[in-house]
Amino acid sequence: MAYEKIKISLNDGVAVITLADPATMNAAGLDTMAELRAAFAAYARPDSGARCVILTGEGRGFCSGANLSGGGSAQSANPDPDGPDSGSALETVYNPFMTMLREYPIPVVTAINGAAAGVGCSLALMGDIIVAGESAYFLQAFRRIGLVPDGGSTYLLPRLIGKARALEMALLGEKIPAKTALEWGLVNRVVPDDQLMPAAQEIARSLADGPWALGSIRKLIWDSLDNDWLQQLHAERVAQRAAGRTSDFREGVMAFLQKRVAVFSRK
Repeated sequence: MAYEKIKISLNDGVAVITLADPATMNAAGLDTMAELRAAFAAYARPDSGARCVILTGEGRGFCSGANLSGGGSAQSANPDPDGPDSGSALETVYNPFMTMLREYPIPVVTAINGAAAGVGCSLALMGDIIVAGESAYFLQAFRRIGLVPDGGSTYLLPRLIGKARALEMALLGEKIPAKTALEWGLVNRVVPDDQLMPAAQEIARSLADGPWALGSIRKLIWDSLDNDWLQQLHAERVAQRAAGRTSDFREGVMAFLQKRVAVFSRK
């Protein structure tokens, strides 16, 4: 697939998907979402060579939200006698993609430069590890245009930062700078802007060199947001059985006994 709104690269197991539509500050229109879905699907294949994916933005911002200027808003293409359906594209495009990221088989790192607004904030929060540049900020902009938060943000925010702060972000629609986001637990790390991609690459390199079990670890943590205690214990038991049958487990044990660094094959 030829990409016009994103850029992709793959180097030694680390894939980088870059939102690259500077005219809209990387707005997540329907065209951009189609390209993101295709790229993530390609890197999810076991034969792709990708073992970790970084999602970032080019230029002044990570993602300014849905493209409200046309060619990618959340409006339905089909007339509705009751008025426009601003949730139609959520059902057909955005929500399936967010679910795809939640269920992704390998770790995802999001590297946030500048604005992460609207659904762009949701995309940022889907990272297993979230790294932000010092000038980055997070914005639930929906109240400004008379809509409600989407892209899973009403699910993610209370679980990440608690009900009070989630409501503050959603109801007031104020910018949350990177430093505050770190204090709140919204992101993992904040680094100088010029160190954003090097820091994200370093983390991704560590994840790419890790064992097969990393995919199971991310799934266990994501699923724990909904599971009860007994369900989670059972999920751990099932995942441990699968991990214990991998060559990576055998390599990890041998490396430990031999006092050397393990070299995992992701098998």
